[in-house]
Amino acid sequence: MATNLRLRPETEAALRAESERTGRSQQELIREALDQYLRLSRAAPAPRSMADLVAAGVVRLPTEPFRRAQRLLELPEGVTSLDLLDREDRF
Repeated sequence: MATNLRLRPETEAALRAESERTGRSQQELIREALDQYLRLSRAAPAPRSMADLVAAGVVRLPTEPFRRAQRLLELPEGVTSLDLLDREDRF
């Protein structure tokens, strides 16, 4: 079911901040809050922080720090990045 929901500005700001902090969508956070309020059964709660995701093995920490590419590749004419991703040898 789709619905429109008008939030107070402070509620909107808190929801946006929690979404950014946890990496979860605002819809997901609202659905979870409603499920809890209405006491609907749910599977195990989703991890809430990056530390939880790392501990659960869902996210692995990088082995080396981020660095910018020295040189960008130019694709031949008629080739798109989607063509590169949609390869048979990846399956």
